[in-house]
Amino acid sequence: MSDILLDTHIFLWLLAGDIKLSKKNTDLIDQCTNSGNRICLSAISIWEIAMLDYRRRIQLTQSVDKWLSTAVEISFVRILELSPEILIDSCRLPGDFHADPADRMIVSTSRINNIPLLTQDERILSYITQGFCPKIEE
Repeated sequence: MSDILLDTHIFLWLLAGDIKLSKKNTDLIDQCTNSGNRICLSAISIWEIAMLDYRRRIQLTQSVDKWLSTAVEISFVRILELSPEILIDSCRLPGDFHADPADRMIVSTSRINNIPLLTQDERILSYITQGFCPKIEE
């Protein structure tokens, strides 16, 4: 098992203890952290969380600034910055991928850093299955 990149919803569900997070994905996260690897988060996920909070689509236990600060301080969470290479790749994704810019940047973060992406988003899972992103080795 290597490091894994979490899609935004997976990260939110993990920290909230949400039952929407599948047992399989919970086990993969545990396996990753128990083997000394880290879970990663794309910097665009920080923006997504702040936007969800601003639009009142999620309810955090404290201000988004404090919540995010606490969340990223967890020892096994690593924030991956948006490099120029990631930003350019997100505009040139091979195959057929939808237009959501945040999803495109998350997928490109996975591709450029060669880190498997953990998601429950069917559109992204289909893209991974087609071989355009690294797969999680179970």
